[in-house]
Amino acid sequence: MSEYRLTHAVADHRGDLLLEAGTVLDREVMRSMADGATASIRTCRLMDFNRVESDLNDFFSAPPYDVIFKGAGRMRALLDIAGEVTMPEPLLESLYHFRELDFYTYRHTLLVFALSILITRELITDRAAMIQEVLAGPVHDIGKRCVPLEILTKETPLTPAELEHLHHHTLAGYVLLSHYFRDPDILAAKVARDHHERKDGSGYPLGIAMDSLTTDIIMVSDVYDALISPRPYRKASYDNRTALEEMTRQADAGSISQTVVRVLVALNRRSRPQFSQCVLSAEQRGTPPEDNVYGTTQSNEKDGPK
Repeated sequence: MSEYRLTHAVADHRGDLLLEAGTVLDREVMRSMADGATASIRTCRLMDFNRVESDLNDFFSAPPYDVIFKGAGRMRALLDIAGEVTMPEPLLESLYHFRELDFYTYRHTLLVFALSILITRELITDRAAMIQEVLAGPVHDIGKRCVPLEILTKETPLTPAELEHLHHHTLAGYVLLSHYFRDPDILAAKVARDHHERKDGSGYPLGIAMDSLTTDIIMVSDVYDALISPRPYRKASYDNRTALEEMTRQADAGSISQTVVRVLVALNRRSRPQFSQCVLSAEQRGTPPEDNVYGTTQSNEKDGPK
């Protein structure tokens, strides 16, 4: 049976070691770590964090997000839900860390959060359940705090060792969130661990078939924003049409959720259709950007998810 095993050590925001490299993240280890933390941690509202709301408004002004988030009603609903999200203060400190040192990860984190709110509103009606679901958005990549900045911002293909270190962010996020929330069973921690798994078992860290609505929502939001956003390893982003075609291709292949991709396509339509009325076309007319080294390594130049 496969097991979750750390390839690198995980330290908290102060640099204090939480778990050594090689640790198997079984239930006993995770519960012991969560229960062993005694220092109290203050909880804060995400939207009280300096610049979050103003930065989000800036990000929403650029295409295609200007269409997706257009409309006073949609924006009010988004900010209302976002305003209910609270989290341990060290997670907000990590967000500030990314804003200062790795702006792409900061921007990506907030946009995945915002997009996941809109998608969740279409698929979940219970308010309390919705808040629990969207909490995973702003912390899904928190494990990147344990990845060296020179890897996160590298403009050329990663070495195999660097790619392994990057993949480490999923389990690092699981450990960090279990520690800060004092609960290894919290949904946000599991989503941080699983958001690079795929429905057909083609992802990582374990390569297991994933069947979780919350993970599906974060997975689709994560991939979509990664395609359309500026990245250090390519000269140009995917245009929106090509990105949606790629998302549809992955859904047709069974790696990501057809339903969630259909919601994403509906959010991109200016006519604001109900997502169940959207048909996913298999037609491929877009062209991926040239010189894209997404997911490649120096020893293996084949494209793949990062």
